[in-house]
Amino acid sequence: MRLLSQLTRTCLTVALVSVPLTAAAQELSTTAGEWPSYGGDLTHQRYSPLDQITAENFSDLELAWRFDTDNLGPRPEGNFQSTPLMVNGTLFSTAGSRRSVIALDPATGELLWVHRLDEGERGEEAPRQLSGRGLAYWEDGRGGVILYVTPGYQLVALDAQTGIRVRSFGDGGIVDLKQDIDQDLTPTSEIGLHAAPVVAGNTIIIGAAHRPGGAPASRMNVKGFVRGYDVRTGERKWIFHTIPQAGEFGNDTWLDNSWSYTGNTGVWAQMTIDPELNMVYFPVEAPTGDYYGGHRGGDNLFSGSVVAVDLDTGERVWHYQTVHHDIWDWDLPAGPVLLDITVDGRDIKAVIVPTKQSYMFVLDRETGEPVWPIEEVAVTQGDVPGEWYAATQPIPTRPPPVDEIDLGPEDLVDYTPELAAQAQEIYARYTIGWLYDPPTVAIANQSLGTLQLPSSTGGVNWPGGGADPETGFFYIYTKTQIGALGMINDPDRSDMDFIRGRPEGVDFRDASTNIEGFPMIKPPWGRITGINMNTGDIAWQIPHGEAPDNIRNHEVLGGMDIGRTGWPGRVGVLVTKTVLVAGESGRYTTETGEAGAMLRAYDKATGAEVGAVYMTAPQSGSPMTYEVNGEQFIVVATSGGGESGALLAYRLP
Repeated sequence: MRLLSQLTRTCLTVALVSVPLTAAAQELSTTAGEWPSYGGDLTHQRYSPLDQITAENFSDLELAWRFDTDNLGPRPEGNFQSTPLMVNGTLFSTAGSRRSVIALDPATGELLWVHRLDEGERGEEAPRQLSGRGLAYWEDGRGGVILYVTPGYQLVALDAQTGIRVRSFGDGGIVDLKQDIDQDLTPTSEIGLHAAPVVAGNTIIIGAAHRPGGAPASRMNVKGFVRGYDVRTGERKWIFHTIPQAGEFGNDTWLDNSWSYTGNTGVWAQMTIDPELNMVYFPVEAPTGDYYGGHRGGDNLFSGSVVAVDLDTGERVWHYQTVHHDIWDWDLPAGPVLLDITVDGRDIKAVIVPTKQSYMFVLDRETGEPVWPIEEVAVTQGDVPGEWYAATQPIPTRPPPVDEIDLGPEDLVDYTPELAAQAQEIYARYTIGWLYDPPTVAIANQSLGTLQLPSSTGGVNWPGGGADPETGFFYIYTKTQIGALGMINDPDRSDMDFIRGRPEGVDFRDASTNIEGFPMIKPPWGRITGINMNTGDIAWQIPHGEAPDNIRNHEVLGGMDIGRTGWPGRVGVLVTKTVLVAGESGRYTTETGEAGAMLRAYDKATGAEVGAVYMTAPQSGSPMTYEVNGEQFIVVATSGGGESGALLAYRLP
């Protein structure tokens, strides 16, 4: 068993299955001025060749229409994350706190139809609620089908022209995703999905999400297996066990039968498909629980792995594990991006896997082989009682990390002596570690745990990155924010030996890593990075986003102008023929003198800002673009800062 465990630590394994080319796989494309998939097309490049909106005229954009979502649910939504689709002259989106589906006229924003499913307790108790991140479109030759997953984890198929359920699909247009999942679940079992489904050929791919796992009530939980469904009938075609079951490859990496009761290990992020290779690429999250793995010894395949499977059968072609035995919540948060690149004269079909750790794992998407060497680096072994520690972790040699990964005293904010002193005081309360230094036990009047940089939400998070297929450049937003990892034993809250928390007698203020709301580390606190993936080099990096008013006008600064700092958030990018587009994640008094945020355009080669337009609220979904009646539109979901969800559509005068 030990020998096999050592073999699996190499991360890469190729299974002996064929990878047939198929003409039946559906090729979704933005080339016709549409946006038919969550990531633009199945590559997840978030790229459109439209060029009407340019660096020269971006600042001239005007609001063409606005769609407010307040009445699409029992209450307004303050975290509207959807990326709409635009196909065959109609814009589709999930929206509202009940996750309705809407169809709009893309030129005017007029509501064409709305679909609403009231799931009662099933929806109200769901671990992933609100409008989610989007939906999928499949062309059936009769006007198309819209596919989405409800908060209560049901897959629904709608006629794209009418919004009426497709009765031949599942049970009257609905497939209960809590059934046929190789485990016994009830309608209120803790599993759901907020990502958009992905579909190609005649197969829909569905992942799974759970509640945040820092302090789970139990070491046992629902398993987040991945499934493929027939898009015509709704029948399950295959299932991939992200926690290998008895006798399956990788089962030996779960020691002491921990595979039998450990849960999570789902795919809550977006998935990507290469129709030509007939492969699906999915990024797998951490097991139960996020920060303590003493109940699940071993490397824990396929957690923290990107897995490539056959689209039609679900058979594993290859996998690459990016973190062994995850105890940091370094689960893979974003859709892999497919990009053809040329490295040292060699053409490579690459897949780029963004990570919370701020590393991009760049692999050959046919074989899973690293494009540049990825080294197994020895890491610190911790001392949390009962924990199992991996000896090494994989570190890419290229590209370099796109954000901070190692906290030191030189990183502490020092605008004023008072700020510096308070930052150092917080710093002294914790154990300080590198990216893979382990969590520590929190003890009152001693150390409150380990300071983590990046925090467990990244670095990179669910919006992921985008790419330009013409230049081989890759673009991604990251946030720079500290998290505190303190482990405690609390039998009243959990049957796990340790969970994340604060020791008794230590309140939230005592454990805070902020200085009266001011970050304790130097900016930039949010940045966008451009990487030349043909060389693996960072081409440019810029702060993205202004700090909110309470930071810019903080009394500790005494009126000091700190310039553009970037701001931590979750920001997706849009890549067009002419510019890179991203909205700000915080609300403040903008350069136009209004409360809101700016949608900004950058030069793709240099990162220089080339234009900006006002938004009434921060970007909370990822922007997309399309053309209708000869005009290019950019649409973005906004919310936050006291503003509820709305779609804003921009076009030139």
